[in-house]
Amino acid sequence: MSPARPRVDAHLHLWDLDRGAYSWLTPDLGPLHATFTAEQARVELDACGVGHAVLIQAEDSLHDTELMLDTAAGHDWVGGVVGWVQLDDPAAAAEQLDRWAQQPALCGIRHLVHDDPRDDFLRLPSVRQSLRLVADRGLAFDVPDAWPRHLADTAELTAALPDLRVVVDHLGKPPFGGGDWAAWRRALADVAARPATVAKVSGLQVPGRPLTVEGLRPAWETALELFGPRRLMWGSDWPMTVRTEGYAGTWDVLSALIGELSPDEQDLLVGGTATEVYRLDRRLP
Repeated sequence: MSPARPRVDAHLHLWDLDRGAYSWLTPDLGPLHATFTAEQARVELDACGVGHAVLIQAEDSLHDTELMLDTAAGHDWVGGVVGWVQLDDPAAAAEQLDRWAQQPALCGIRHLVHDDPRDDFLRLPSVRQSLRLVADRGLAFDVPDAWPRHLADTAELTAALPDLRVVVDHLGKPPFGGGDWAAWRRALADVAARPATVAKVSGLQVPGRPLTVEGLRPAWETALELFGPRRLMWGSDWPMTVRTEGYAGTWDVLSALIGELSPDEQDLLVGGTATEVYRLDRRLP
């Protein structure tokens, strides 16, 4: 693969166990239960010829967002930051968005909906009001691990707020090996029917299930059919991958699939779509 522009990893995490609580990050997760720094990430990026990355929140807290914004200020390889604001409190969300209005790195907002006990989180009037503020500021809204609880509501959200650029992380988490594949595909198709939505080919590793080209092909071909290359972007989901194939192993599999496309389509998957959706041209050369 030789895209025309530098490669952009659209989904990379950093976390600091001394700065955040990360309630989901427990010792039973083994090598994940550690601090992962910008310096470690840069080693992984360089090894795979990836020039830039978008940092994605790993905790519903201001501390996590501030950590990423601080990192962006000191590392020019960080193309953007998808942070967190308190979406269920529009006044707090407005104050937080105003606080970071002068931060060119802030390019999106995300909430860990899969960890939130409220099944109706994306339907809450307060959340809808806050997301209007997100849309008004030209920021994207990432939805992680949407299947099965939140993918249908994601489609409904895009209908209610057509100006909001919605990003479905990890293709909504396809049920590999499960019996709900057809239902997942229908729900993802409803999201893809809205032109303002995009999806990430990321986070598809499953502990205990080898990550292979042929194993990912059903999800990959579904994504291409529903969204097309112009509305897809790849992401490593590092360091979540340290329990499986690692950064390089994940990139090898995804780049093999992406490499089957035309050069222009490859360019979209590995940088063009992310640059447009997250407005990365404000920071990237």
